[in-house]
Amino acid sequence: MTQNYRKIAVFVLLACLLFPREGFAHAFSAAFNTLNLSKNTTEMIYSIDALSVIEGIGGDKNDDGKLSEEELKANKIRFQEWVEDSVVLEVNGKQQAGKITSLKLEKTKDKDLVTLTFKYPAYTVGDTVKLLDGIFYEGSRNFDTYTDFLKVNSDGQVSEAVLQGKNREWTMQISENQQEQQPGQATTQKADTPAPTNNTTAWSSFLALGAKHILTGYDHLLFLFALLLRRQTLKQYITTITAFTIAHSITLTLAVVGIADLPSRIVESLIAFSICYVALENIFRKQIMYRWAVTFFFGLIHGLGFATILREMSLPKSHLAIALINFNVGIELIQLLLVIIIVPILMKFQGRMSYRKIINGGSVIIFLLGFVWLIQRLFF
Repeated sequence: MTQNYRKIAVFVLLACLLFPREGFAHAFSAAFNTLNLSKNTTEMIYSIDALSVIEGIGGDKNDDGKLSEEELKANKIRFQEWVEDSVVLEVNGKQQAGKITSLKLEKTKDKDLVTLTFKYPAYTVGDTVKLLDGIFYEGSRNFDTYTDFLKVNSDGQVSEAVLQGKNREWTMQISENQQEQQPGQATTQKADTPAPTNNTTAWSSFLALGAKHILTGYDHLLFLFALLLRRQTLKQYITTITAFTIAHSITLTLAVVGIADLPSRIVESLIAFSICYVALENIFRKQIMYRWAVTFFFGLIHGLGFATILREMSLPKSHLAIALINFNVGIELIQLLLVIIIVPILMKFQGRMSYRKIINGGSVIIFLLGFVWLIQRLFF
């Protein structure tokens, strides 16, 4: 028995050292881009998470998965060229030559960001402004998970767009009495003209973002599977999933509007702990009576994890509701789809005598993965 415990301890230690924390938790590469358009100047403030910089151009000399001030300084020219070549601003079909005014490493609650600020000539009425984001070429590791959250300020009007996958272009025509919008992109208009609300772009972009966020959030998916694995009635399944949905929707909303907030390390660690707890409950509890209550409690924690991306965007209040609702709808659609697929399969196997072994074996694997993430997030 002692020898078995030693083997498990060795496995966990090796897993903590070898399994990338970021890759297993949230395989998500993010940039936050602000475009300030005015009659006097055009400014672009482009921020990208430091891990994506390392994956894009290297520079992590000590291999600690972080980018220090010294490491960024040593790779300053390479980083500037990478962004200049990849994130292009065009006016009337001509590429603009921007002047770099600042480069800095910013530490936020959830991640480190490298921020580059550009100055361009001012626009005029009738100009067509286009932004093309080519960071991470198609087929590269981060192409599918990279997302550029674009916020545009133009004469008092604010609009947003989410650039991801093959949809990496944003186009806007500056007009005095009308607005023209390219399919799938954001819109704006002069401040002295009434601006009709058009949130088609936000609706589809944030819905897709929510769907992608849970699909790449392997810890959330593992928690969901752990909840479903144990033998339950259809009513229990429904109440469990409903409790999770309500709970994470509450804290997702509270976190995004700034009411609820916890350090990222604590939230991510508690998410890993929730996986371990449910896995152990699957193994040792003879009857699952109040799983909905446990699920509701941990769902509150998972909601804080879901909120990270939206909170970092600093969306204006006028657009926050659309983004929040559709981001959550995207999460729920994928969650519902997975439940519809998984539950009938599990219920089919529940009548077999060997299903208890499936529960125990699956829960042991789930526990070990959750425990590895817990150790990583607490100490590494």
